[in-house]
Amino acid sequence: METRELRYFVAVAEELHFGRAAQRLGIAQPPLSRAIAQLERRLGVTLLHRTSRAVTLTEPGAVLLREGRAAIDAVDAAERRTRRAATTDGPGLVLVTKAGASTELLAKLLDAYAAEPGAVAVDVHLCGVGEQEGLLRDGRADVALLHLPFDSPVGFDTEVLRTEGQVAVLPAGHPLSTRSQLTMAEAESIPDLPLPRWPRRDGTYRDGPGPEVHDTAQLLQLIALGRTTAVLPESCRDNLRRDLVTVPVPDAPTVTTLIAWPPHSRSRALAGLVLAATRL
Repeated sequence: METRELRYFVAVAEELHFGRAAQRLGIAQPPLSRAIAQLERRLGVTLLHRTSRAVTLTEPGAVLLREGRAAIDAVDAAERRTRRAATTDGPGLVLVTKAGASTELLAKLLDAYAAEPGAVAVDVHLCGVGEQEGLLRDGRADVALLHLPFDSPVGFDTEVLRTEGQVAVLPAGHPLSTRSQLTMAEAESIPDLPLPRWPRRDGTYRDGPGPEVHDTAQLLQLIALGRTTAVLPESCRDNLRRDLVTVPVPDAPTVTTLIAWPPHSRSRALAGLVLAATRL
């Protein structure tokens, strides 16, 4: 299969409409239809069921969509990393992490790596919730900090850096702020503090009474204003505002911080960064 064919198929499979897929790809619809038909003939399978009213994926089509996305990400990643390696400043490393997460751990990691012989420059990319995986898969980042159970490490090599419990973050002065601990059920059902709504992977939000949030800084400000609450890793205490308090939630799932990188990487600089991380 050619990369072009995979991109054509993924566009049709995601849009489930040949006209919209053609518009997205910037080509006419007839050659797109011919390309998909040719791909099906070559593979000897039906990838899409077509009727006058709808386009749907077959089981083989669903498999190719999943595998095709991964293949396209790998090709894009190779191109980006190759171009970056050719820059006059040298390859360096791009580390991506969720803004506001693992702040103290990240600072210690960068300091430890900078002291290593042969250390290269590390560009830190602070991203939104759940964006680390995509940035690492498509080559915009070389290494990432992920947090289980919120992020997926599937397809990456990883090392565990830290495991910690969680706490409820409340506005100072709230009636529950003096409790010695809360259960997860209690923390998630405080009548005057509805839980925040984080964006889904497609950027939409679920329905509900809580405020829409996209980063930790915004979340903490809304908690201080008495608009919401959240259950966060214990390490959030490192840089907490004075108008916020934390209460332990012993039955909340533990949070594991991982350092993750593409399994095919042969970068000595990356190996040095991972080694520094595991020594912390």
